[in-house]
Amino acid sequence: MSRSIESMLGLLKIRVKRGIDLVVSDAFSSDPYVVITQGKQKLKTTVVKNNCNPVWNEDLTLPIRDPNIPVLLTVYDKDTFSVDDEMGEANIDIRPYMECIKLKLENIPNGCAIKKVQPTKENCLLNESGIIWNNGKITQDMSLKLRNVASGIVEIRLEWLDI
Repeated sequence: MSRSIESMLGLLKIRVKRGIDLVVSDAFSSDPYVVITQGKQKLKTTVVKNNCNPVWNEDLTLPIRDPNIPVLLTVYDKDTFSVDDEMGEANIDIRPYMECIKLKLENIPNGCAIKKVQPTKENCLLNESGIIWNNGKITQDMSLKLRNVASGIVEIRLEWLDI
């Protein structure tokens, strides 16, 4: 087994669901896509053309070695002739979620809330986010308020994949 797999805790599947009320970056709209980074790892969604309320519903899978390394979500506007414009960013605080994964829970009633995470200045949550037992898996839905922009929310779901 390679050393990189041994040091990996598992895979975090981040479903990038949709953007809401993203800023207009071009003349009338934007061509948004999402980039998720953690350390040197970088994943991105496809571009949704001419849409400030894009629906991606794409799964990005991030190998997790250290849950304390910040996970950053950044929305960009795809530009053809210039550098892509940043349309806001948000931290994805995975630590409360990882604490729930470490509990190694089993056979809990479906839909049971394991933990509730309140919005803080650091975590970019728009509202309370529940970490839920969902058909044998632990999931967390988040609505992230983008920073450094006038408006914009990105909805995501975290799900853990053991290796």
